[in-house]
Amino acid sequence: MIDILATYGPLLLFGPYPNGPLGGLALTLVLSVLGVGLAFPLSIVLALFRISPYAILNWPATMLVYLVRGVPLMLLVFWSYFLVPVFIGRPVSAFTTLVVTLVVYQATYMSEIVRAGIEALPKGQLEAARSLGLNYRQAMRTVILPQSLFNMLPALLSQFISTIKETSIGYVISVQELTFTASQINASLLTSPFQVYLILSLIYFVVCYVLTQAAQRFERGVMRRRTTLSSKAAYGTHDPVQQG
Repeated sequence: MIDILATYGPLLLFGPYPNGPLGGLALTLVLSVLGVGLAFPLSIVLALFRISPYAILNWPATMLVYLVRGVPLMLLVFWSYFLVPVFIGRPVSAFTTLVVTLVVYQATYMSEIVRAGIEALPKGQLEAARSLGLNYRQAMRTVILPQSLFNMLPALLSQFISTIKETSIGYVISVQELTFTASQINASLLTSPFQVYLILSLIYFVVCYVLTQAAQRFERGVMRRRTTLSSKAAYGTHDPVQQG
C-alpha cells in the first residue's frame, strides 16, 4: 500500500493535472461543491413551490420531487447523458452530464430539508411579519428564510458530505473523479485490487469523517446560539438574576 501511495498518490489526489485535466479527489470535491452550490437556490424555489397554496406551483414541484427521489441515481445519470444533448442541440461532456445530474438530484433532496425548516418555524413568525405590513414574498425573504436556513445549515452540510460519495457514480460515464482514477490505477497494476480499493475506501472515509466532525461542531454551535437567543427572548437582554 505504501508503494502504491508513493507512486500513485498524486494521481489519486489530482488526476493527470497539471499535464492533463483535473481529476481524482480534487475533481470529486469540485463536483460536490458545484452540485450542492448550484442545487441550493433551486432547492429553495422547489421548497417554496411545495408549500405554496397554489396548485399550479405545488403540483409540478411535488411531482418532480417524488419522481427524482424515487429513481436510482445511476438512471438519472443516463437520462442526463442522453437528454441534455437533445435539449441544447449539441453533445456535452461527461463532466457536464454529472454536474446536471447532481444539481437536479440534490435540489430535490435539499428542497425537503428547506421545506421542513420553514414549516418547523412557529406560524406566528409569518403572522408577525405580515402584521408589520410585509407581503408574503417579503416576509419569506426577510423573516422566514433567514431563520430557517440558519437552522438547516447542519443538515445541508451533511447533504454535502453525502454528495462526495455520490460523485463516484460518475465512474459509469468515465468522469475522472476519485473512483474512476482508482480503477485506472487498478487496471495498470492488475495484481493489487484489494490494496487499491482499500486506499480508495480510506480516502473517502477520512474526507467524510473530517467533514462530519466539522458539521457536528457547527451543529453544536448552532444549538448554543439557539439556546442563547431563547434565553434572551425569555428574559430580555439583561441578566435574569439581576432582573429578579
